[in-house]
Amino acid sequence: MECGRGEQARVLGIDPGLNLTGYAVVEPDGRTVRVIEAGVIRTQRGRQGLAERLETLHRGLLEILDEFKPAALALEQVHAQLKRPRTAVLMAHARGVIVLAAQQRGVAVHGYAAARIKKTLTGSGRAGKDQVQRAVQRELGLDRPPEPHDVADACAVAISHLAIARNWSAVHGL
Repeated sequence: MECGRGEQARVLGIDPGLNLTGYAVVEPDGRTVRVIEAGVIRTQRGRQGLAERLETLHRGLLEILDEFKPAALALEQVHAQLKRPRTAVLMAHARGVIVLAAQQRGVAVHGYAAARIKKTLTGSGRAGKDQVQRAVQRELGLDRPPEPHDVADACAVAISHLAIARNWSAVHGL
């Protein structure tokens, strides 16, 4: 993502989930990355039906998109788990609402496999949650790893997007 001045633009990283969706708004700050805002969008499992939970997620995302006006939205791609196909289906519902909200606000969407995010941040596509949290802590210069892990994962997606975009620009001479 490039701005008019040649610097990379603000990115909204999303860790999609139906119960808890982590988000992180980040932007480059020289050779580092800084967090503008990070948190979670929480739905009420048991109290809300699927449609209401998706509406809560959609409304929350529109608020974030309207307030922070990112140039790009980066999120983890849905991965199917043979042992838990229902989880993948529910994640796909959440991801669909996220993509819809971005489309409604004219924000470009970039999806990344979990292994690529982990490899970009830690050097290993099989890194554990703790390794990812420590890498995010280091990259953002935080005193402690972001919590809950949904926020750390959202930060990881956003940081990875910036790194991948920076590398792509360097390779292509932009």
